[in-house]
Amino acid sequence: MSEAGNRLRKQLESPVFDPQSYVKQLSQQSDGDRDLQEHRQKIQTLADETAQNLKKNVYKNYRQFIETAKEISYLESEMYQLSHILTEQKSIMESITQSLLSADKDETSKEMQAAFPKETEELKQRTLTSLLEKVEGAKNIMDTPGRHLVYNGDLVEYDVDNMSPIQKVHAFLMNDCLLIATWLPNRRGAVKYNYNALYDLESFAVVNVKDNPPMKDMFKILMFPDSRIFQAENSKVKKEWLEILDETKKNKASKDKKKKEEEAPTSPARADPSTNPFDVDDDEPADSEDSVDLGLEWIQELPEDLDVCIAQRDFEGAVDLLDKLSEYLREQPVTPRVKELRAKVEERVRQLTEVLVFELSPDRSLRGGPKATRRAVSQLIRLGQSTKACELFLKNRAVAVQTAIRQLRIEGATLLYIHKLCNIFFTSLLETAKEFEMDFAGNTGCYSAFVVWSKSAMTMFVDAFSKQVFDSKESLSTAAECVKVAKEHCQQLTEIGLDLTFTLQSLLVKDIRAALQSYKDIIIEATKHRNSEEMWRRMNLMTPEALAKLKDEMRSCGVSFQQYTGDDCWVNLSYTMVAFTKQMMSFLEEGLKLYFPELHMVLLESLREIILVAVQHVDYSLRCEQDAEKKSFIMQNASFLHDTVLPVVERRFEESAGKPAKQLQDLRKSTRPVRVNPDSTTSLV
Repeated sequence: MSEAGNRLRKQLESPVFDPQSYVKQLSQQSDGDRDLQEHRQKIQTLADETAQNLKKNVYKNYRQFIETAKEISYLESEMYQLSHILTEQKSIMESITQSLLSADKDETSKEMQAAFPKETEELKQRTLTSLLEKVEGAKNIMDTPGRHLVYNGDLVEYDVDNMSPIQKVHAFLMNDCLLIATWLPNRRGAVKYNYNALYDLESFAVVNVKDNPPMKDMFKILMFPDSRIFQAENSKVKKEWLEILDETKKNKASKDKKKKEEEAPTSPARADPSTNPFDVDDDEPADSEDSVDLGLEWIQELPEDLDVCIAQRDFEGAVDLLDKLSEYLREQPVTPRVKELRAKVEERVRQLTEVLVFELSPDRSLRGGPKATRRAVSQLIRLGQSTKACELFLKNRAVAVQTAIRQLRIEGATLLYIHKLCNIFFTSLLETAKEFEMDFAGNTGCYSAFVVWSKSAMTMFVDAFSKQVFDSKESLSTAAECVKVAKEHCQQLTEIGLDLTFTLQSLLVKDIRAALQSYKDIIIEATKHRNSEEMWRRMNLMTPEALAKLKDEMRSCGVSFQQYTGDDCWVNLSYTMVAFTKQMMSFLEEGLKLYFPELHMVLLESLREIILVAVQHVDYSLRCEQDAEKKSFIMQNASFLHDTVLPVVERRFEESAGKPAKQLQDLRKSTRPVRVNPDSTTSLV
């Protein structure tokens, strides 16, 4: 930049720069419009340079901007985690304070109960009874002795998925359960609510829902396999619900634990020795009771730990706990306490199994391929449910394959669609087979189920395949190419020891047979139509290029054609015979691409019927033609058909099929032409 430009830059960058004074001074010093234009150009150039430098600085520091943004994002995440930790610590401190206060309350309540035991119990029962009279369908709740009301209040239930309000409810918290009742729109007398659900305190967990305006003052109740969200009137009521629910659950758990500990030493004992020898057997469970130590902390907390693992979807942790308990009780005697523990654990096993079954259900997302099911399948197998795991895994994969086929768009040429269809289906089948082999490696009894499933999946594939290839009346050449593609993809399964080629062929036989017979009828009709217009004249191709092209076509079909070409562009055969030969050889080649052993006779009979139409036409023409020259030309065409075309068809069929073509051999022998007197009417022997 020039010295004048630098001076102008410094002037504009000065912190005491005054635009009005600058413009006034510039107007006084300029001689005219030209000076102002030049000065304007200098300022514009300076602005462009400044913008360019700013852009370069942005590009230069672009990576730093990105890294700074990432750091800000990480910092925001860490601050959120720190806030969450502080909130948890606060709740823990509040719970400790509350527990200390509740301990004082418990001592006071015990003193009150000691002074007025009957009145307190009767008052609680009376309060609960009076409230439950307002709930329709809740008469049997008071049948449980010792049940009394702890807390109750109005709540609003929200939908878990879209967080929209569902209904207004009234919740009754008792010392061993939670009753949910809905408001009646049309009240009848004293009845205000309708019974909705009753949950045992051990069957659910209470979780605080973080406020996210306008959704606030909410808490969630987790019950397998569902969950429900309720909104309290305000934050104070919500806090009371959470604290009282937690306190009631703890009281019930400690009461149950204390009850078990009291029942443990009170085993029946003999007051006097007896001479009955069977008394020893009656006392053995008491001795065994003492030998099984169920007072370990991890055993006492096992049901609750299993509930937590199921709620948190920690399936591996739940199964590990079950294996640990099974190993501990393997050689222990079966006592009443062990039976009681097993009953509780079996209920959790049932819940865990239902969760895993839901994980494998087709209603779940099918993304992720077969590997997405590995976690649930492996845990079901560890629980001894290998048969159910196999059934659900295969059902899940069947729906996934069906969905993938259904979502495939039908566009463009049929062959392109078949390529996509085969790629999707056989790739999915191969991945499923590999995943099945990995998951069920130690369960060889499940392999037969996979083979049956593979056949049913192949049936589904063939339905989609046939609908696009055969039902849409595609040409035989297109159908042959499509079947060839399907065969090649099916061969990929042999690398894992699964050969479904026979299944594919058996499912396609019906459609291929129909396609061959349909195309055979088309060729016969076309041949008959050309025969009806036959003039028995030599074929003139007009140009050497057309003759060369015809020779190449015949050569590709394996037909020796050189001896039938004359001078210039003439061919010593009729147009009908040449057209029949090309159509016949094309049908043979396409039919051999579709060949299965089950189609051997179908293809042979189709070839025989097509050839017989041409043979009968030549025979009829020889017998009816009176002109000696034309008769000689017809005989030349008959010789070409018998000595050149039929042997090529027979040899090509036997090479591809690997079996003799007896019907074609018999046809060729029965139609052997002979040289005849032009005046004779005998043409074939």
